Amino acid sequence: MADEALSAGAVARRLGVAVTTLRTWHQRYGLGPSEHLPGHHRRYTPADLARLETMRRLTANGVAPAEAARWAVQAPDAALPGPTPRTERRGVRDGGGATIPVGRSGPTARGLARAAMRLDSNAINEVIDRAIRIDGVVTTWDTLLRPVLAGIGERHVATAALIEVEHLVSRCVSEAFAAVVRAHAPNGPPRILLSCADEEQHSLPLEALGAALAEVGIAHRLLGARVPVRALLEAVNRTGPAAVVLWSQTRSTADPTQLTALLTGPHRPLLVFAAGPGWRADSLPAGVVRPVDLAEALSLAAAVRDSLDQSAAG
Repeated sequence: MADEALSAGAVARRLGVAVTTLRTWHQRYGLGPSEHLPGHHRRYTPADLARLETMRRLTANGVAPAEAARWAVQAPDAALPGPTPRTERRGVRDGGGATIPVGRSGPTARGLARAAMRLDSNAINEVIDRAIRIDGVVTTWDTLLRPVLAGIGERHVATAALIEVEHLVSRCVSEAFAAVVRAHAPNGPPRILLSCADEEQHSLPLEALGAALAEVGIAHRLLGARVPVRALLEAVNRTGPAAVVLWSQTRSTADPTQLTALLTGPHRPLLVFAAGPGWRADSLPAGVVRPVDLAEALSLAAAVRDSLDQSAAG
């Protein structure tokens, strides 16, 4: 048994949690190491590890820590329980405090929201990475990340709080998308240029599109937030992209003259996307496409790629 037992550090690495999280679970819920050898620190046995894996899995899927601990102790391999009615009715998290509203989203979104409220970056990263690995970027964005980010924004508007939560979650999301791009690293020159409108600071949706493009093998360039028109046109002139996606989150940054500049420039792209809720359909110049969501933007970009491939083959 001694050979199979693990240190706290080894268990933390295996579970993807912090050692301080293990200590908290030990102190609050009794999920600590059970093997003790004279003159040595206590170590975690395989049975201890099974309980902790259940604890991590349940909390990551939205179950309150105290309830998850009870399930872990009683039946480590039990199926995931649903959230308790009392928790759902009162809208509080374990230990008190307001929750992040996620609408009708499932337990994974509730688990991410709980981790966000705890500022638990390890748990946040784990939930996001697992979702992308299983469901892909588009589904993860639409069913997990958007609801949680929108809930944080809704709570901030109501309370002027959770700025630290929004910053942490945004950073974790950005890092997850960057990891997808690095992992796929599409071959060939970037054909799609992604840019925020002038003074637009919300770049996560563009990063989501970039990760989705990489996932299907389409290379892109991402300029990021607050790109002045002159800089955008210079990037287009220097790189000659087949398509440009210009993102606007708010009406204040959705100036149609930016789109007109792309259409009338010396190196007009084959396709110009006006992406984001800031753009008004009735104000767009002729020739601009307005995708309704991430999936449609990805489909249009893939069509551009396919068209170019066919032209090259012909």
